[in-house]
Amino acid sequence: MKLIFATGNMGKMREIREIMADVNVEVLSMKEAGIYTDVVEDGTTFLENAYLKAEAVAGKAKEAGMEAIVLADDSGLVVDALNGEPGIYSARYMGEDTPYSIKNANIIQRMEGVEDEKRSARFVCAIAAVLPDGRRLDSVKTYEGRIGYEEKGEHGFGYDPIFYLPDRGCYSAELDPDEKNRISHRGKALEDMKHKLRSAIEEQ
Repeated sequence: MKLIFATGNMGKMREIREIMADVNVEVLSMKEAGIYTDVVEDGTTFLENAYLKAEAVAGKAKEAGMEAIVLADDSGLVVDALNGEPGIYSARYMGEDTPYSIKNANIIQRMEGVEDEKRSARFVCAIAAVLPDGRRLDSVKTYEGRIGYEEKGEHGFGYDPIFYLPDRGCYSAELDPDEKNRISHRGKALEDMKHKLRSAIEEQ
């Protein structure tokens, strides 16, 4: 069974391959599957956007005669003191091609003067799956922390370098990748989805 993950983000592909390694599926990116489509993400929630992507790619796979499970995620950073920004616009915040170093610096600057306990933030990950028989599955998980005062760490990607974890005393980008996969929003959502997919495959 093929599993197409609807992304071109290599960081996400690395994470999903690590987490899905013990499932009997071949994990492919859209490019590897030969699927090219631009999806307008005009949903109002992370889950709506995940389904928009999954269904669009599943349609393309079906047109190509490909039997595949399609997974898509929509994830982002929600900062309470910034009224939930950047939220569903996390990837497009300040422009799609803007480097995350600039996005991160902007968030830190906007949080200047905000006290520790009011710097609460979370990553949210919604994963939607469309199976070849049309069944739909989903999972939404969060990863709680605070916005830090600087960028730290060499691991992770995106907003990880400014996401501080008080219970671990370090930034998300300082975590070992295996540990991050166990506790992160995407790691937890993928783990949950893995169990749902296993059950769905066994039912076929």
